[in-house]
Amino acid sequence: MSASVTTWKVLKPRKGWQMIDFGRLWQFRELMGMLALRDIKVRYKQAALGAAWALIQPLTMMVVMSLFFGRFAQMDQKVGSVPYPIFLYAALLPWTFFASSITASANSLVANAGMLRKIYFPRLIMPLSATGTPLVDYAMAFIILLGLMGWYGVVPTAAFLLLPVLVGLTIMAALGMGLILSAVTVKYRDFRYVVPFMLQVWFFVTPVIYPNTMVPERWQWALSLNPMGGTIEAFRASILGTPIPWASLGISASVAVVSLLVGLIYFNQAERHFADVV
Repeated sequence: MSASVTTWKVLKPRKGWQMIDFGRLWQFRELMGMLALRDIKVRYKQAALGAAWALIQPLTMMVVMSLFFGRFAQMDQKVGSVPYPIFLYAALLPWTFFASSITASANSLVANAGMLRKIYFPRLIMPLSATGTPLVDYAMAFIILLGLMGWYGVVPTAAFLLLPVLVGLTIMAALGMGLILSAVTVKYRDFRYVVPFMLQVWFFVTPVIYPNTMVPERWQWALSLNPMGGTIEAFRASILGTPIPWASLGISASVAVVSLLVGLIYFNQAERHFADVV
């Protein structure tokens, strides 16, 4: 009888700087889709209201913030003739998508530690697929924005066609930060608590509840360095039909692209140690 021979293939961490293997990433595109679909199903599994939560949450935040900031803080007097509820919601919608994407991406590797230890696949798939659920929530919450536009008589202009580009910039900015934070969270689990605090601070330095004109003119350039600063202002302008702040948008878009590139490079170099420390 001949003895059977078992062949083992040993995967070793790569050394030195490595280029991102987009070809291999494309080969695992079905896995990325399955992971995104799994997260969507888990989010609404056994939920009494199901996907309606994607509508209830941003609507409730808009009502509460409109009451406290619009009425009590008299923020509605500082936004001109634009109704404060739609002024607020037009910025709250992309911000919620941005914050949710960062949170999901940052926790994606730790949440799937079992898969990382047992099988090999491009680790980049994890944070990429984590943006699937926030994107679905964003699409559903956009229905409320259309309803507000109809209620307040806001007629879409040609600038409305800019929205897909702005959504793409938001995804790029969120992925850039999410990739960095996901890699750091694998090694330092404290970052699971740092990310929510960081996003709370980030929210108040982003023109969501206030117009950028409230910031002194000499400091308005600093808002553009925030990748969501100019993007949210452009999102709001494309909804309300006001002039697009192209200069601010250009700076924020550049920061978003740079953050994505930095995130990809850092994640790609840190990936070799994930299975050992996760």
